Amino acid sequence: MIIYQVFPRWFGNQNASLTPNGSLAENGVGKFSDFTPLALSQIKDLGITHIWYTGIIEHATQTDYTSHQIPKDHSAVVKGKAGSPYAIKDYYDVDPDLADDVDQRIEEFEALVKRTHDAGMKVIIDFVPNHVARQYNSHARYLYIEDLGQNDDTTKAFDPNNNFYYIPGQPLTLPFTENDGDVEYSEFPAKATGNDVFTPFPTQNDWYETVKLNYGVDYVNGHTCHFDPIPDTWHKMLNILRFWAGKGIDGFRCDMAEMVPVEFWNWAIPLIKQEYPVIFIAEVYNPERYRSYLFKGHFDYLYDKVGLYDTLRAVICGNAPASRIPSCWMALEGIQPHMLNFLENHDEQRLASDFFAKDARIGISGLMISALMNVNPMMIYAGQELGERGMDQEGFSGRDGRTTIFDYWSVETLRNWINGGKFDGAKLTNEQRAIRETYRKILHIAHSERAITEGKFFDLMYANEKNRFFNSRNQYAFLRGYKQEVILIVTNFSHAEQKVWVHIPEDAFRVLEIKDNEAALQTDLLTGEQTITTLTTAWPFKVTLPACSGVILKFVYDL
Repeated sequence: MIIYQVFPRWFGNQNASLTPNGSLAENGVGKFSDFTPLALSQIKDLGITHIWYTGIIEHATQTDYTSHQIPKDHSAVVKGKAGSPYAIKDYYDVDPDLADDVDQRIEEFEALVKRTHDAGMKVIIDFVPNHVARQYNSHARYLYIEDLGQNDDTTKAFDPNNNFYYIPGQPLTLPFTENDGDVEYSEFPAKATGNDVFTPFPTQNDWYETVKLNYGVDYVNGHTCHFDPIPDTWHKMLNILRFWAGKGIDGFRCDMAEMVPVEFWNWAIPLIKQEYPVIFIAEVYNPERYRSYLFKGHFDYLYDKVGLYDTLRAVICGNAPASRIPSCWMALEGIQPHMLNFLENHDEQRLASDFFAKDARIGISGLMISALMNVNPMMIYAGQELGERGMDQEGFSGRDGRTTIFDYWSVETLRNWINGGKFDGAKLTNEQRAIRETYRKILHIAHSERAITEGKFFDLMYANEKNRFFNSRNQYAFLRGYKQEVILIVTNFSHAEQKVWVHIPEDAFRVLEIKDNEAALQTDLLTGEQTITTLTTAWPFKVTLPACSGVILKFVYDL
């Protein structure tokens, strides 16, 4: 799986005259319809198998849609003019910003799903289970469906049958927010805030625009669990999953899944999978809970953030040696195929930003490792393949090295690639076109070479620890093997070209089931150059590595 994460809100927005903190009318917004068959074919051309459309479900916004019978949100509890896509306002509706005809927005989303499938890719959307917008109210749900909080007993801080947590007798206090022309925001009694703040005084750094959902855990009184009988929230969230799975999507990326009890996932995911062939990806950051969410929670994939991502970022930035990378896969023994690798997503700073590598080309070695090291899926973030720097000062989010999730905005590299719907990249620089082509080659290798998609992995670092012609601080090498094919990947984190010798130990031939010193057809998968050569324990394999990049050499035996 190669996943392309993209915000429809800014993907197709071609407006280059942008105002910081601007409204929809000032800055424009992307639409479902911007994902034309041509656009989708160009995304697929990168080697993409799945598109994660981020920000689909209706969330709180400062844009007024009351003329379409959508309740207005109070500006004090909306972050940014566009609002956070993780402050869900109605689980049964889509973001009206994304529709050409607001009253046909569900139908337009369904058409997007069909176009994506017709283009040969699958669809992933967010499921945000832990929290909702402060003013959550489903206007689009079926009449027979009871709304969240509709029958809550607000005199109780906790009740297993409540959908929310309350601070009885106390109003919510948000002294740091502005009302922007609205009357003062009022919430009584106050609800607990989404990031587990069980007081009426969330801070500006909290998820103050959201409220925590109650899955039957009494956080205030010793985290006691009340799961029998099944809590009301469980049933309601199961119905929401069924609703979206019924739209033909292929997977859910579950936001902050570890903030929801694993017992819920253990109950809900098998029920959904009995009815729909969907995958579940969990945003989980605690390695101690990985196996619980995989084996008890039934997730298909988990974020590999605190392991491989954090390590590669440190190595790319020169803050850690490449020899630290083996510890990442060692810590994941038995679950490596279930980890989702990435170098960018909406939560992390852009690779090319001033806060990370400052130049997309510096991250190519990390991309090779992330995409090729194992059989697990890989994800890239729209614009990453063009060297997007994320250094705009968009408004609410500020200049933080990320592409905003709160503001109406557009992305310069994507605008230049899309070029008014032509998708010819005519406005890209030569450097940006070269970066995209490098991404395309590496992702196609990751998706199409059986040694990568199905093959065994063999780390070569231990065999080169004392090799004076191999710098284990700046180089990382490994093998992938499938039947009579072996791929040697040697990466270079140095900012200068390096000539290295790589020792191949006897164990590698045994594990990969190939013969030592047997003739093979060698193909450089990045350049296409071919020669007859061999791998052997008798002498090291000599290779020249480009700066901040590497080589991907395929050896085919049985000539």
